[in-house]
Amino acid sequence: MSSLRRRRPSPAAVPPLEDEDLLSEILLRLPPQPSSLPRASLVCKRWRGLVSDPGFCRRFRRRHRRNPPLLGFFQVDDGLSFMPSLKAPDRVSPERFSLQHKDLVDRFFSLGCRHGLALIYLRKRLQLLVWDPVTGDQHHIAVPPGFDTETSPISGAVFRSAGDVQHFHLALVGSSERQITQAVARVYSSETGVWGDLITTPLQSEDAAHFRIAVSTIKPAVLVGGSLYWLLDGSSGGILEFDMDRQRLAVIPMPVNDLRFFHFSMIRADGGGFGLLVLSGFSAQFWKRRINCDGVASWVLGRTIEIDKLLHCEPESNGSQLILGFAEDNNVVLFWIIDGPVMLQLESLQSEKVLGTKIMAHYHSFESVYTTERGIGGPEADLLTTPEILVQLDMLL
Repeated sequence: MSSLRRRRPSPAAVPPLEDEDLLSEILLRLPPQPSSLPRASLVCKRWRGLVSDPGFCRRFRRRHRRNPPLLGFFQVDDGLSFMPSLKAPDRVSPERFSLQHKDLVDRFFSLGCRHGLALIYLRKRLQLLVWDPVTGDQHHIAVPPGFDTETSPISGAVFRSAGDVQHFHLALVGSSERQITQAVARVYSSETGVWGDLITTPLQSEDAAHFRIAVSTIKPAVLVGGSLYWLLDGSSGGILEFDMDRQRLAVIPMPVNDLRFFHFSMIRADGGGFGLLVLSGFSAQFWKRRINCDGVASWVLGRTIEIDKLLHCEPESNGSQLILGFAEDNNVVLFWIIDGPVMLQLESLQSEKVLGTKIMAHYHSFESVYTTERGIGGPEADLLTTPEILVQLDMLL
C-alpha cells in the first residue's frame, strides 16, 4: 500500500487592498486632483496613515509631476490673491493659498510659479522668497552680486530638476551693475546653497545710449526644454533667452513690431519649441521659433484660429479680448473677455470660464499636485463616500 503524500495547503492569497505595498502602489495611481488623497483618507485609519505619510506624498508628487492640475491663478497687480480654476470637489479655497509674510507689506514682485513653487522678489530686503503654497514652506535667498538693483528691475524663475520634489533651482536675470546695456544671469541651487557664475550678454538697441532695456517683471518666464525666456522692456523690446544647458544668454527679436502687452503671450509651440501667441483683430496667430539645417533661427507663422468663436464672445465684445496669463504644463492661455476670465486649452481648443471673479489683471498660473492633510476647504470640498472611492480604485486594479 503506497503512502499518500499530503500537500501543505498553500497560504491564502492576500487581497490587493490588504497588501500594504500593493495598496500603496494602487493609491499612487489615483488622479492628481486635490480631492483624491483626502477622499482616500476617509476610507479607514490605515488608508489615512498611508496617504498622509511624507514619503508617500513625495512619491505621489513625483509620479504626477509631469501632469499637475491647474489649481488656479495668482492675481499679482494688487497684492497676491488666489483665483481657483477647478470646480467642486477639487476647487481649492483661496484662503488655503494665502501667503502670510511680514515683508509683503513693503514693495514686492511676484515673478511667477513653476513645479509647485512661487517666486517673489522682496525689493526692500533684496531677497528672493521661494514659497510652496501647498505645504507653506518658505525659503529666503539673498540677491547675489553683479545685478543692478538700484535703477533696473530684476526677474527670475524657479524650477525643479526632473524627478526631484525636494530641491529647487532659481535662475535670476537682470541688468549688469557695471553696464546698463548688458544682461546678466546666475543660477542658484537649494541643494548646495551656492550661486553659479555670472553669465552676460549685450542688450542691442538703436537707442541703447538713451534708454535702459530691462527684463520685464510683469509677465513671468516660460520654460521650454532646457531654456527660459523672458520679455524685455525698452524702446525695441525683444525676448531674453537663457540656455541653461549651455549657460548662455541671447536676445531674440520679436516677429511682429509694436505688440501691445496684453495682446500676446509666450507659449510652448505646437510640436515642441518656443513660440508666441499673438492676437490680431479677431484672430490669434501661432508663431514658432525654428532652427534650420544651417543652425539659423527664425520665426515661422503657423496656424491661425478665430478666437472670438472659440471663446464664445458676444458680438458687442469683439475686439476686447486680452491675454492675462499662460499655464505651461497644461498649455492653457487665460483670456479676458467682456464676461470675465476664460481659459483656452491650446491643443483641444476647449474653453472654460473662470468663476468667482471679473477682475482684469495680470495672473500667474499655479500648477501643482495637492498633497496635504489640510484639505481643500470651503463647502464645495465635500468628499466621496467610501463605496465611491472603492469603485475608483477598482478601475485601477
